[in-house]
Amino acid sequence: MSHAERYRSGGFLIHPAAVLPPDVVDAAVRGMEAVRRGEYDRGQPPERSPWNPGDPTDTLCKIEQPQRASRGIFDLVRRRRIGELAAEATGADWVQVWWVQLLIKPVGVETERTRVNVGWHQDRHYWGCWEEGSELFTAWVALSDVAEDCGPLRFVPGSHRWGAIEGGDFFRGDLDATRSALSLPRGAEWAEEPAVMSAGGLSLHDSYTIHGSGENRSDRPRRSLALHLRTRNSRPVGDLRRDLARYIDDESMCPVIHGA
Repeated sequence: MSHAERYRSGGFLIHPAAVLPPDVVDAAVRGMEAVRRGEYDRGQPPERSPWNPGDPTDTLCKIEQPQRASRGIFDLVRRRRIGELAAEATGADWVQVWWVQLLIKPVGVETERTRVNVGWHQDRHYWGCWEEGSELFTAWVALSDVAEDCGPLRFVPGSHRWGAIEGGDFFRGDLDATRSALSLPRGAEWAEEPAVMSAGGLSLHDSYTIHGSGENRSDRPRRSLALHLRTRNSRPVGDLRRDLARYIDDESMCPVIHGA
């Protein structure tokens, strides 16, 4: 089965071996730590985030648009290799990065204070700035080795064909409760596949694919960047001054990584 067939069938594709050079990954990791400390070598801070410099390091760190602040992160985000793999999976002739999230999952367990899990959800639920039918997907890039005990991303195969599902919640850390709240279609079969990969590897998933992640029980933080991507078959709607699509005309923030 080809990569495109796997992506169409399951709603996701995992490249477990590194697809990016080690020096690019290392520079992005250094950039990640600098941004977390409040140091911005591109001269401006990231977007307002749930995370701020000085926040506790034992809870999930999620920083929006970190490529605005870090040269190392931006260099990874604009890599044409990511665009090539995305085009191979989706058949697109043009791919643009339209939003980026930095994610550090610390070692530890989910508590009321230390939120480390990511609840089951579909990305499309949060992307109302795009017209219905827009072709949107995500490249999740590992910046550290992600083994089964690291709390890897977990995909539900075939869930991209179930349409919009009510009840998902990125921010609800109780995975059992989140799953119970999902309004799954009659006859839906639930299975989970972990996205285990080496640093520099990546996964691709459709905006309707249900996914989440559990606790990091390893001895190291799990580091990643989520690159949200679009093809020509996408159109923003609403007030572009405020919504998530507001930087798509600025390639210093949202580079075209295939077809330009």
